[in-house]
Amino acid sequence: MNALVTVDALQVAFATDSGPIIGVQDVSFTINPGETVCVVGESGSGKSVTALSLMRLVEFGGGTITGGALSFRRPDGQVLDVAAADSQVMAAIRGNEIGMIFQEPMTALNPVFTIERQLTDGLILHKGLSQTEARTRALDLLRSVRIPEPERRLRQYPHELSGGMRQRVVIAMAMACEPRLLIADEPTTALDVTIQAEILALINRLKREQGMAVLFITHDMAVVAQMADRVVVMYRGRIVETGTVTEIFETPQQDYTRALLAAVPKLGEMKGKPAPEKMRILGDDAAYAAAKPVTARKPEVLLDVRHLTTRFPVKGGILRRTVAQVHAVEDVSFTLNVGETLALVGESGCGKSSCGRSILRLIEPQSGEVWINGRDIGALGPHDLRRARADMQMVFQDPFASLNPYRRLRDQVAEPIQNFGLAQGQALRDRVAEIFDRVQLPRAFMTRFPHELSGGQRQRVAIARALAVNPKLIVADEAVSALDVSVQAQVLNLMMELQADLGLSYLFISHDMAVVERVAHHVGVMYLGRIVEIGPRAAVFDNPQHPYTQQLLSAVPIADPRRRRFADDLSFKPITSPIFPLGHQSAPSVYTEVAPGHLVLQS
Repeated sequence: MNALVTVDALQVAFATDSGPIIGVQDVSFTINPGETVCVVGESGSGKSVTALSLMRLVEFGGGTITGGALSFRRPDGQVLDVAAADSQVMAAIRGNEIGMIFQEPMTALNPVFTIERQLTDGLILHKGLSQTEARTRALDLLRSVRIPEPERRLRQYPHELSGGMRQRVVIAMAMACEPRLLIADEPTTALDVTIQAEILALINRLKREQGMAVLFITHDMAVVAQMADRVVVMYRGRIVETGTVTEIFETPQQDYTRALLAAVPKLGEMKGKPAPEKMRILGDDAAYAAAKPVTARKPEVLLDVRHLTTRFPVKGGILRRTVAQVHAVEDVSFTLNVGETLALVGESGCGKSSCGRSILRLIEPQSGEVWINGRDIGALGPHDLRRARADMQMVFQDPFASLNPYRRLRDQVAEPIQNFGLAQGQALRDRVAEIFDRVQLPRAFMTRFPHELSGGQRQRVAIARALAVNPKLIVADEAVSALDVSVQAQVLNLMMELQADLGLSYLFISHDMAVVERVAHHVGVMYLGRIVEIGPRAAVFDNPQHPYTQQLLSAVPIADPRRRRFADDLSFKPITSPIFPLGHQSAPSVYTEVAPGHLVLQS
């Protein structure tokens, strides 16, 4: 009777070229004040559709609530039928009484407004604060989500922030008006484990202090174990099982739930095993299969990075002159062999993505050398660089931002094949269809647009596009972070099969330590633009030497609700800025070899 939210027999349909599709059907659950309900399931199971229906935002994505009731108890005790409420009432509720953290931060933020404008607009509208009061509150919010130099971040635009920082801004926006219900749709997908732990602790604190209810959508079962009071398991638009978090983890009743839990990669499972090793597919009872070994030939270096340095200008003053520099990548050196995977791990903003983009010259490094397949990439002119891009491709972090919203998916996958003249006509169409098959997407999706797919499905399209030209090197920037455990396993197994068959090399940028442990041959840990520790996977994971590596591994959440971490258990380190004044000369990176191939940065 006192439930804050009641969802009763919800049904949502989407109109497509091939007829209506039922997104969710007969979905029912409640959320009480101060309670966290986690919704889990595969990509496309209807998790996000259910959440968007509660905000009545599903209508803006082509969906229609065709059945059921959505009840929300307002502060005065009146129960509002969300499905029947008019637009003015919903505008007053969105962002004020119901906050939402969206899955893709770049599309949730307005690219033409500053971070300050986007944080303060809701506070001024809903809370009646003055501009000065709203700005002060915005600064406090950025500090609470652990963003360094919040005063400077307020003046920046979304494209100037890393993916993880953008996600933290979206989290701050959702919590700005202290909503009674917080809908969190994959809120920690783009965050490293240390920031994730802090954000989860922050949400728990708000829940405890303000009685805020949380609808938490995730595919990370370890996060579910840390956050949930109750769990709702969804599959193909329906609920297959509900229960307390302890019941779901310890005595799951449905085969699907058991398979979901079994498919979750766990840190430490690879101890004493060779890498890489294939992931378990959801529903597959077989044990993890070892990936095909790399052909036993003499290691051949494909990628050689020497003293790579990338810095970004910080503008200031009336004339917008450069007053300082962000040392995004600082004196980074490593090699990557043919047919192997090097994983770069570290917290949001540490320079992982900037390093990957600098290697491909998507951003120009300040100094250093990058050699790919014996060619100096930095010395290539525009024409030669374009031809070289057939050998090096990138899978970006945000699939929606990297796909063209106005073109059908088949055309976007075919485009790189056409650009390099690899196929045309029927051969091109057959090649595109084959690629869709390989990334586990139905051929019917070829005629769809990006907005018609779930986040995980969009990421598979982005991966398909990178694989289209058979490159030698793929820089995968958080390529599987948006995927549920089943699709993640399929995509990673596919990448490992292609690596064994074609000799592909991967620079795998990730914050998921359990996935990295399973797929990487070598691991480099980055902090403030530098590699602080690098070596074979087993050496780094089994014997971490640098304090930051040790902290990173200790912050990984455990998929056991009886071993929860609370805010009091976390030691939050002070935020260090990578910004230095003009002319600052950083010390060179000097390493100590603690074991063969295992290097640790000297402090």
